[in-house]
Amino acid sequence: MTQTTRAPRTARKAKPEGQWKVDGREPLNPNEVFKQADDGLNVRTRIEEVYSEHGFASIDPTDLHGRFRWWGLYTQRRPGIDGGRTGKLTDAEIEDEYFMMRVRLDGGALTRAQLRVLGQISAEFARDSADVTDRQNIQYHWIRIEDVPEIWRRLEEVGLDTTEACGDVPRVLLGSPLAGIAADEIIDPTPVIAQIKREHIGSPEFSNLPRKYKTAITGHPSLDVVHEINDCAFVGVVHPELGPGYDLWVGGALSVVPFLGRRLGAFVTQEQVPAVWAGVTGIFRDYGYRRLRNRARLKFLVQDWGTERFRQVLQDEYLGYALADGPAPARSAVPGDHVGVHRQKDGRYYIGVAPRVGRVSGQKLLALADVMARYGSDRLRTTPHQKLVVLDVEEADVEAVVAELEALDLQARPSAFRRSTVACTGIEYCKLAIVETKRTASETIDELERRLEGVELPHPISLHVNGCPNSCARIQTADIGLKGQLLPTDDGGQKPGYQVHLGGGLTDDTRAEAELGRTVRGLKVYQDDLADYVERLVRRFLDQRTGEETFAEWTRRADEEDLA
Repeated sequence: MTQTTRAPRTARKAKPEGQWKVDGREPLNPNEVFKQADDGLNVRTRIEEVYSEHGFASIDPTDLHGRFRWWGLYTQRRPGIDGGRTGKLTDAEIEDEYFMMRVRLDGGALTRAQLRVLGQISAEFARDSADVTDRQNIQYHWIRIEDVPEIWRRLEEVGLDTTEACGDVPRVLLGSPLAGIAADEIIDPTPVIAQIKREHIGSPEFSNLPRKYKTAITGHPSLDVVHEINDCAFVGVVHPELGPGYDLWVGGALSVVPFLGRRLGAFVTQEQVPAVWAGVTGIFRDYGYRRLRNRARLKFLVQDWGTERFRQVLQDEYLGYALADGPAPARSAVPGDHVGVHRQKDGRYYIGVAPRVGRVSGQKLLALADVMARYGSDRLRTTPHQKLVVLDVEEADVEAVVAELEALDLQARPSAFRRSTVACTGIEYCKLAIVETKRTASETIDELERRLEGVELPHPISLHVNGCPNSCARIQTADIGLKGQLLPTDDGGQKPGYQVHLGGGLTDDTRAEAELGRTVRGLKVYQDDLADYVERLVRRFLDQRTGEETFAEWTRRADEEDLA
């Protein structure tokens, strides 16, 4: 009997990840090809000189579905296409010849003059559409390519822009809505936000990143910029020797594969922030994974490297100096949405109001500007919670301003659900959505206010409604997160509904640490049963609550049948 021996199997060589500093710059997918062929920033000239003159049909497909994003433009969904066809149609089949346009508001800061221009653009060019997003932006719909140059002209005349509002670039810089005005502020991030914007946004230095890149900076102890779900975040802290500065976080992002950001344990002074931001962004540009789009976020590199290696590379290759070790942020003692009436450090007041799930309109923005003018307020802030904050109101005028805002359906003293409900764009305009969101969320708020009138909640219970799995409405970090999908019916058909996530949340005045929500197997709800489900869940929580237990804590110990 002869015995054969097999040659040892050679290990299969791992495919390159597309890291520029490791694998070179050879493009490994179509997105990388078009980005390398022509910088996305260059499409502006073609929009102004060619496409706006010759109309939608003249637009090159690679510009339309790629580079337009670098200037805040996406085609919107054609009306009448149901969620069952999402993902089955080509771009040409599902898109309309109109655009969503995103205006970036770094730090969420607006003057009254800027607000008025935003309202006028909405009324004149966007069919009165305007949404406050959970990234502090203003978002329009129904924009025609022919009108884009004039919109840009009007925006830039008052210091606003759409530069890199979308695309594989540094998106809007989230900033504390209370920057520079709060008496309890640790440090004012306004100067560093302005410097980063001035030096790096719209620059070829970072206009070709592996994918989108999100930043958050706050110096307020309420932790009001959802720092745990940003690629790069700076959170105000006080160093025992160096004084006020920032704690550095990296690698947070949600979408289909959620990761919470991780502390590097590094203390960053105010003066160091722009260089450190550029260093973290440079690591993403040079070492980020470009081969597969579903692995091209910074969170995957951070998970693979770990925080120790990431910090070392940042210091050695990008800064040339070591960062001091520093403390973690203290737990927030107050809500970070800033809703309500609050005193500023100068003795005047700011008033935080809740629009309906971020939906406003051009006419409402203009009316808000009129209210501000009547009472001498020249400044407004947007928040990462789809809220608005009117600044600089005199004490004697507070109740009058609150009443006038209430008349605009901008509530300073909203119900718990009006205050804490967030919704993405949904199937009304979004090409990726499967179900409707904004209207559903608004109607659910009305129903819950009616059904739970007189029922006192120990704290707001956040309800986040998303039209698809991509989590633009942050479903994994809500008390009740709803992921849109089509659910089967008894007759063999399908109806719009949601996969339910429970008990998630970011660090705030009700929780010491951020946690991702619990997905209960098989727990799904039809869209038209949503109010029934939430009411049932809230009443069970109140019946079974022990001591100071929060809703999220209850969902983690409750039996699955009590969560159904």
